Amino acid sequence: MKIERNKSLKSHNTFGIDVKASEFIEINSEKELIETLSIHKNKRIFILSGGSNMLLTKDLEALVLHIAMKGITTTIQSSNSVLVSANAGENWHDFVQFCINNNFGGLENLSLIPGYVGSAPIQNIGAYGVELKDKFISCEAIHLSTGEKKKFTKEDCNFGYRNSIFKNELKGKYIITKVTFRLTTKEHILNTSYGAIENALKEKNTTHPTIKDVSESVIAIRKSKLPDPAEIGNSGSFFKNPVVTLQAFEQIQKSYTNIPYYKVDEKSIKVPAGWLIEQCGFKGKRWGDAGVHTKQALVLVNHDNATGQEILDLSKKIRETIKEKFNIVLETEVNII
Repeated sequence: MKIERNKSLKSHNTFGIDVKASEFIEINSEKELIETLSIHKNKRIFILSGGSNMLLTKDLEALVLHIAMKGITTTIQSSNSVLVSANAGENWHDFVQFCINNNFGGLENLSLIPGYVGSAPIQNIGAYGVELKDKFISCEAIHLSTGEKKKFTKEDCNFGYRNSIFKNELKGKYIITKVTFRLTTKEHILNTSYGAIENALKEKNTTHPTIKDVSESVIAIRKSKLPDPAEIGNSGSFFKNPVVTLQAFEQIQKSYTNIPYYKVDEKSIKVPAGWLIEQCGFKGKRWGDAGVHTKQALVLVNHDNATGQEILDLSKKIRETIKEKFNIVLETEVNII
């Protein structure tokens, strides 16, 4: 296990922020992870997987462990059920495509989400009416301090909207090494309720869609709206969609009759953060190399050489403007480091 010093992390975060790690080790197995934690138990440890849901604002004076362990296993449970386990270093989209190519249904709506499998439960990633928790069975993790291995069930993880126990009580205490899902093998229950998916399927005259059809529709939709991190630095949705009270929503609706919304329950309404940002004139704007994407205002971008602090300053400006105009406090979906 080679230690690299003053390692640039530009290629290890999707924003493309050029900060350095004082020490860096690539981890390719659970055994390597446990040994590394034992050897370096007195050092500050920072866990880095795909770097897709973070904004690095400064150099990391820490031992950065890049989780790169690969491997996928399957276990048939019944005629219509399979357990699929993926190691933490597997690329999430590649894993979803593996499932689709094997006719394992349930994750197709989560196609093309950037990042690695190991970080997916932390965020409880979701898209187009599906969340990771819907198919999640368990995950295995290693305690940073003790090196002990623990299995977490769905109930243990305390999943919420883009949230889990790993972002709260257990933040920075465990490293997820493997995630297991229960998927279907033939009687797939497709979720095409989101209008964008329905429209994409209609355009192709697809009346009896397969999981591959749904995946391809989601990929096309995401590509049409979201920038490719390989072409322009970004971390996907920078903010969470805020949930407001029905009373607060009705007050806003008086001035903005065309405001889009999703009903959460009888007293709560979810409002698209991208729409709020666009109403405030930020869409497509640029301040130096930090900017807001031209097609999706929910995405902040690094045009070339923006620093993490410049992206963060822009996000603060957006939050302040939204608070002043709509009296809504936006929460960041991206982790600020």
